[in-house]
Amino acid sequence: MRIEVITLFPELVEAGLAAGVLRRAVSTGRLEIGLENPRSHADDPRRTVDDRPFGGGPGMVLMAEPLAKAVGAAKSRLPAAVPIIGLSAEGRPFDQPAARRLAGLPGFGLVAGRYEGIDQRVSDALIDEELSIGDYVLSGGELPALIVIDAVARLLPGVLGNEESAGQESHDDGLLDWPHYTRPDVWNGRQVPQVLLGGNHAAIRRWRLTQALGRTWQKRPDLLARRRLTADEKAMLEEYCAAAGIEPPR
Repeated sequence: MRIEVITLFPELVEAGLAAGVLRRAVSTGRLEIGLENPRSHADDPRRTVDDRPFGGGPGMVLMAEPLAKAVGAAKSRLPAAVPIIGLSAEGRPFDQPAARRLAGLPGFGLVAGRYEGIDQRVSDALIDEELSIGDYVLSGGELPALIVIDAVARLLPGVLGNEESAGQESHDDGLLDWPHYTRPDVWNGRQVPQVLLGGNHAAIRRWRLTQALGRTWQKRPDLLARRRLTADEKAMLEEYCAAAGIEPPR
């Protein structure tokens, strides 16, 4: 997969690519990252890429021409017909289904905005869709770009050490993850749940699903509201709620 990031601060993206899963994905060739700086396409000695907004108001706006040229340069290195994605507070929320959709593509471009935003004409002409990582304000789109890249990269074959890991994490099936434990089995007087030590894999699977359902109900009931529970899952959730002393969903 190839991802192109259009950014005024490529060093921020490079720093995020230098460790962990992303570094391994790039070093093994499973992921290629290109960086394109609009400043390289500014035609004045100061490499100007922003200007005051028409109509007045605070802040600066990224100018259309250098940004459009940067998008064009990045697009020339991408596979044909892949999307150019703007990272914007106005975009649809980025979630696990969106990550899976992007992971199925041969590549895509990410436009990391700065300042008050980008000239709307570039959005209208060159950006195919917009994504948002949350309802808050950041200084720019570089961190959102890294979040998108990380979420997508871990879904690519061969990137994670254990291929099952990507399919057994929070949000993958609309639920939060179950609790995880490792050695020792007793720490500071706290015991690992006995079911995890007994070797009964069917019981372990049931316990994990029960925990995932219950924790989702406690922490993110909005996620559970979107999921159609089976009769068995409803029974597990009621079992969890009874043990935790909380009200089950009605």
